[in-house]
Formats: sequence, structure tokens, C-alpha cells
Amino acid sequence: QVQLVESGGGLVQAGGSLRLSCAASAGTFSTYGMGWFRQAPGKEREFVAGITYSGDSTEFSDSVKGRFTISRDNAKNTMYLQMNSLKPEDTADYYCARARATRVLFTSDGYPYWGQGTQVTVSS
Repeated sequence: QVQLVESGGGLVQAGGSLRLSCAASAGTFSTYGMGWFRQAPGKEREFVAGITYSGDSTEFSDSVKGRFTISRDNAKNTMYLQMNSLKPEDTADYYCARARATRVLFTSDGYPYWGQGTQVTVSS
């Protein structure tokens, strides 16, 4: 059973930064692509960023491109989301997920395993 645990969320002022972490249970972490999604109150869950199994390719939604970076450390079974220049519209619950493929997948149905989420609140 794959377990994913997010951490690093919190309250930050607009323009600030946060780094989210996603720790995976030992096993096949390095074999699959990973992704970050977010869900704001009253809105659907949306893709934020994704990374291939090796970390050699990344993808971002247009809304975060240039502000967020995604990385992974396969030796530590951990993925990261560095969020800079945060905006109030980035406020949401952030979820990490493991893909069913080695590449980046852009929709939630491509991710069979999910963490419990971590809350990010950006004040104006």
C-alpha cells in the first residue's frame, strides 16, 4: 500500500514563499511520475505541477508557471513543491499524488494514490 504524507503548508502573506514536502512510503516511489494538485473551497481539484519518475522533466499549470518549482529526491522518497511569489488565489488544500505512469499526467484520474492534503492560506 502506497502512503503519501504532505507537510509544509501554513499561512503566509502575499509575496511570500512556502515549500511543501511529500513523503512516500518505501517501495516504488522512484518508478512513477508524481504530481501536485490543489483544491480551493467551492472549486474542483486542479493540476498544479508534475514531475517524471527520474525528475528530468517537469510540467506546470499556467497559473503557477514561473513561480513554483517541483523537484524530487528518490533516495529520500520525497517530492517537493517550492512556491514563491504567492498570491491569495493560491489559497487551497494541496495534495500530492503518485501517477500510474512514469511520465507526468495532467488529470486526477491518472493518479491512483493520494496524500491527505496540506492547507495553504495566502493573505492579502
